[in-house]
Amino acid sequence: MQKLKKGIVYLLFAIPVVTQLYPLLWLVLYSLKTNEEIMDGSFFSFPKSFQWHNYSEAYTSGSYLKYLSNSVFVTATTMVCVIVLASMVAYAISRFRWKYGNIVMTIFLMGMMIPMQATLLPLMIIFKHIHVLNTHWSLILPYIAFSTPIAVFILSGFMRDIPHEIEESAFIDGASVYRIFRSIILPVSIPPVMTVCILTFINIWNEYILAATFISSEKLKTLPFGVYTFVSQYSVNYGDIGAFLVMGALPVILIYFFLSNRITKGMVAGAVKG
Repeated sequence: MQKLKKGIVYLLFAIPVVTQLYPLLWLVLYSLKTNEEIMDGSFFSFPKSFQWHNYSEAYTSGSYLKYLSNSVFVTATTMVCVIVLASMVAYAISRFRWKYGNIVMTIFLMGMMIPMQATLLPLMIIFKHIHVLNTHWSLILPYIAFSTPIAVFILSGFMRDIPHEIEESAFIDGASVYRIFRSIILPVSIPPVMTVCILTFINIWNEYILAATFISSEKLKTLPFGVYTFVSQYSVNYGDIGAFLVMGALPVILIYFFLSNRITKGMVAGAVKG
């Protein structure tokens, strides 16, 4: 009976592992095949010979470095702005005693329920009037807006549990609110800050809808657009597309693999009273 229970537990754990890992393994195999092998419909087959040149073609012909630099700039700028804004808002909501704190928090929580697709038309009109359309700021601004609510939610949950005695001691020593925030609250809040950074990075790195709507200049496009380099009027290089997708997903996979424990710690940090 005990072995049966263990077998059921292992099976329940194996199902999500297989369903999550198989698409990634399939993509890696896909990137190492020829067009003929891909088109024959054998999804589970290994390539007859590994086509490593697909990766060199994806790197050179796909202008990988250009798209990568654009994605890095947009993502890094968004992450910095989200951390600065969300940490200040979370500090004000969780540590100050003011009657509008719950209302402001509710407004941010409502922002988590707005679908990104519903804002495309109004954002297009607004960006056209303020002359930021077809610039990186047309991506950065909405990315900040959509990433800030969840960041405020995570950070405020953690900051509520920071002992008030720390601030009271700093006030007695003559520290200002800004000094306390910069020198005490932020260093203590590193775990949830890292969580916010990682979640923001993952959500933005491969975002396509806003980038396809607001960016038309080839030199400003981000990494997801590199796949179109291998699509011509009469042919498609599927192996090169697979290699480019693997290279594009690799930064996200590495960051999540090495920092996944920080995501867990940051998410549960504010849930434990102490």
